[in-house]
Amino acid sequence: MKMIIFFLVGLTVHVVFFLSIFDIYFTSPLVHGMTPQVISLAPPASRLVLLVADGLRADSLFSPLPNGSSRAPYLRSVIEERGTWGVSHTRVPTESRPGHVALIAGFYEDVSAVAKGWKENPVEFDSVFNESRHTWCWGSPDILPMFAKGANGDHVYTYTYPAEEEDFASADASKLDTWVFTQVKSFFQSAKSNSSLRASLLEDKNIFFLHLLGLDTNGHAHRPISQEYLDNIGLVDSGVAELVSIVEDFFGYDGRTAYVFTSDHGMTNWGSHGAGHPSETLTPLVAWGAGVHNAQRVTGPQPYNDQYLQDWKLEHLRRVDVSQADIAPLMASLIGVPIPVNSVGVLPLSYLNNSDQFKAESMYNNAIQVLEQFKVKMDQKKETTLSFLFTPYKQLSESKQAEFRHKAKILIKLEKYKDTISLCQSLISHSLEGLVYYHTYDRFFLGCSVVLGFVGWTSYVALVILKTHTSLNRYPNLLRQNPNLTLWRLCMCVTVVITVFLFIQRSPVTYYIYCLLPVPVWYSVLKESGTLTDLIHSAPTLPLWKCFGYFVLVAFGIELLVVSFFHRAMLTVGLAVLCLWPFLSGLYSRAKFQSLNWLLGCLCLAVFPLMPVVGREPNIHLVTCAGLLTVFSSACYLWSSRQRTPLHLGGRQQFVIQMLHVAVCAYVPSLTHSSLQQKQGLPILNQIISWTTLASSMLVPLFSSTRLFHRLLSIFLSLTATYLLLSTGSEALFPPVLSWLMFVWINIEQEAMLAQGVSCRQELSIIDFSANIDITRIRQLKLDDIRRSYFFVFFVITAFFGTGNIASINSFDPASVYCFSTVFNPFIMGGLMMWKVIIPFIIVMCTFETIQVATQLSSRSLFLIVLVISDLMALHFFFLVQDHGSWLDIGTSISHYVIVMSMTIFLMLLSVVTHILTSRRLTLRRRAKIHFP
Repeated sequence: MKMIIFFLVGLTVHVVFFLSIFDIYFTSPLVHGMTPQVISLAPPASRLVLLVADGLRADSLFSPLPNGSSRAPYLRSVIEERGTWGVSHTRVPTESRPGHVALIAGFYEDVSAVAKGWKENPVEFDSVFNESRHTWCWGSPDILPMFAKGANGDHVYTYTYPAEEEDFASADASKLDTWVFTQVKSFFQSAKSNSSLRASLLEDKNIFFLHLLGLDTNGHAHRPISQEYLDNIGLVDSGVAELVSIVEDFFGYDGRTAYVFTSDHGMTNWGSHGAGHPSETLTPLVAWGAGVHNAQRVTGPQPYNDQYLQDWKLEHLRRVDVSQADIAPLMASLIGVPIPVNSVGVLPLSYLNNSDQFKAESMYNNAIQVLEQFKVKMDQKKETTLSFLFTPYKQLSESKQAEFRHKAKILIKLEKYKDTISLCQSLISHSLEGLVYYHTYDRFFLGCSVVLGFVGWTSYVALVILKTHTSLNRYPNLLRQNPNLTLWRLCMCVTVVITVFLFIQRSPVTYYIYCLLPVPVWYSVLKESGTLTDLIHSAPTLPLWKCFGYFVLVAFGIELLVVSFFHRAMLTVGLAVLCLWPFLSGLYSRAKFQSLNWLLGCLCLAVFPLMPVVGREPNIHLVTCAGLLTVFSSACYLWSSRQRTPLHLGGRQQFVIQMLHVAVCAYVPSLTHSSLQQKQGLPILNQIISWTTLASSMLVPLFSSTRLFHRLLSIFLSLTATYLLLSTGSEALFPPVLSWLMFVWINIEQEAMLAQGVSCRQELSIIDFSANIDITRIRQLKLDDIRRSYFFVFFVITAFFGTGNIASINSFDPASVYCFSTVFNPFIMGGLMMWKVIIPFIIVMCTFETIQVATQLSSRSLFLIVLVISDLMALHFFFLVQDHGSWLDIGTSISHYVIVMSMTIFLMLLSVVTHILTSRRLTLRRRAKIHFP
């Protein structure tokens, strides 16, 4: 198979493997066709006011001040006198969109929906707003439009401020909340003189939604423990007090207004959110007004094992915790609208202050609403599964469903309301379990298909390596001598059987891809079985103990890399082991200076995985130091190498300009953060320098000399300048230290080649990337090349995780992009942060390409070994995902699988591009691989 076809096929296979995880684990849980359940009894409230303080932590609201007072005195008085309070437990990802969907629609959106936009609905869903008679919303343009667009009719009205107001550099982000309260005040004031608006307001089943973004913005910009964030809580509290007064005055203190105050997610101490830390998942919930219990005092212990009650000085008041999705049915019950048909929330009866009959019938409606989803989900799966293969959820057979309905109605007629509630809660529990059962019905089947394809592809790549890049003795084989017609017919039969089976079951198109992909892959493996025969016949001539030793070491190394995804400190262990390589391999006796350099470089790099994650301890002075270190080390290298590799005048001028540019970029973050601290905003000059640096980072090296180290130094300076602009602390030192170790790696690999007896070794100082390659000097793979490939994969993982856990959203600090933009834009900010993550990866890629050139290996031979190692890691994570654990553990394994697959796809894309360029002009081959890593 030609290499270009091989890589294109490999790219396709890996894209399928990459997408499969989303299709298996992140499909939408929603179903349609359910009938809204309406309660016949009169609701306790005519209207509801929902206040969501975006990014408010539970402890920030509930914790008293050192003097015993509260920073939110009004809400504290509500908790102690006339309301019910608790903690609302959110789910990962703790982001604004899924948090608001859970609050208002009552279901947990699949993770992939976060990437589909904050303002649009990737799927249709019902919400409390949709079921209301009228809903008026004030707040962020990133949240409100998605509920207005999803509503039936035009009864949801939104009022938003310009998106540019969401500026982290704002002198006072609490003005966003002030704007909301001011607009609501003006709204009710204008309604007094607007008869049509007043008539609408006086109707029942109305909702007023206030989205308060100031806390989230201040938390990102100044941290949740800052005075700005804490003062913002006081502003929100006073705003709520004034709002209640305005609302009650407008409606004549009729006692028909219910209030719910909560948050969509919390925030870490370092000002981020998205993961599952308690500071992110624990949010406050305070409800009061019509239909809500007054404060209930308790004397005994409460059923919570945490210490929050004591810390918050609220142990004397009844605490009622809920899941975030439970708030949607609570709001629906208070104003008498149907619970959203897609809700999976359970009505928290402890909040309701109503008759037992109302509670029982509300709970019955909740149970039927969840049961309707279960029935639709079951029918859908039943229709797409052959009858003899369908396994129903035994806890809720059709007879048991009918029995439940009948029994619940009888209990209500007999006024046995407590028994009714208990029965309904049991049904909801079984229905939710059944929903999960049918939602994951095909997961094992699809997982097996993907694993089969994965194992087949990895086996095929291993056979290709043995066949084309090793010196195995070739032996006659019947499979080589005769056309393998039987194998081809067998595979065609399997393909037909699978296709017919999926067609009968009316499976989605993606199922065909996942199930049919293993067929051609394993056909290719079986066709290459002759190579395996050659390996067996050549076994007596191979150093088996050495091969076994390499196998054990690589297996241990892969396991270490897998564990490092969960525990960064394992990278330190790995670097500590790697630093001993020259001493254990005997290289120290040949190259003492390089060996000691390698030892020091590994130990210095090993410090970074032990340091706090990026952003948790910002220190702008370290960014300046990193820039000066980069300039100093670059100048020292150019001075020391002036005799071996002299530069022409243009080359010297370019390096001087690049070093001056790095010095400027080292100072820009300090100037920017100083300006932001003084509330003066982002200086326009700093923004111009930052964006210009980013745009030119991959172009400037193209003008440098093509000599090996000159080109690498130009790439290093260009990328480091951008990295400094995206740094906030110690991570700025990471690229210089990594580049130092990469420089040593290139040199010490030359000594390793000499130790192996390669006589035609090239001097590094004379290698030119633009020179033509002498094909006759390209050698076959050796066992030591497995070690080189593993080093590369290890350094790539270190580049990814050395300064943080990129699999966790809350590892990112928004302050990293303040030199470029301070206005909230998730896609621009996310893109800049990902580029920051990729920069160390490019440095490692350039180094690996240089080693391939210096060690006289074809680029595709080492790459195939890298492909096998990365595929084995991805397969390991896929097996971890299959283990039944908590959703947080599964989500972490999935994110790690996605990272490994993304890394592999990136490598394959790069290889395809360079291979295409190679086929056109050999001179461009080396230049392209270094220019566009």
